[in-house]
Amino acid sequence: MDRLKTIKALLIGSASATVLMESCNTKNKQTVSVDVNKLLDENDRIPEGKEVNKKLRADTFFTKEEMATIVILPDIIVPKDSISGSASYAKVADLIEFIVKDMPQHQIPVIGGLRWLDLQSLNRFEKPFAAIIEQQRLQIIDEIAYPEKAKGTMQQGVTFFNLMRNFTLTGFYTSEIGVKDIGYASNKPNQRNGVPAEC
Repeated sequence: MDRLKTIKALLIGSASATVLMESCNTKNKQTVSVDVNKLLDENDRIPEGKEVNKKLRADTFFTKEEMATIVILPDIIVPKDSISGSASYAKVADLIEFIVKDMPQHQIPVIGGLRWLDLQSLNRFEKPFAAIIEQQRLQIIDEIAYPEKAKGTMQQGVTFFNLMRNFTLTGFYTSEIGVKDIGYASNKPNQRNGVPAEC
């Protein structure tokens, strides 16, 4: 199964997208960024598939202002820490744009959510979300990041943030940096180390 199919399966199922926030503490992890243009292996694709992927990567869906917010949100969800870089190091924003172009059913929810977020920010701080300071951003995010605590008037924001969290965790933890972050060593012949002691 290639990476695009895996991402689609994870997004459609979206059953376990939020479970990887805490990772095992492993040594010698490096920060590695992933170019969205290299996410798909073109060698095993039929010509029609190559053309579709080429067009999806070439087109731009989000405006610069929307993209600025799409870079900020994943970094709030997966911030940089002492082990690895943030979601932007893994180029998650580029992947989100690719996903909404490849799966158009996500376009209206994402654009609507971005508008909702800017409206909240303009009403409170008289600036769009990307232009306010981190503390102000977190005031808004804290009201939508915890569905069980959110007010009924914030449900559109909750739905949008859940979608962005699923996109972010899918993008981050299927990238090279995310795989290193959780210490995934993959299967090795004739070797079974079991669960690391620190887990």
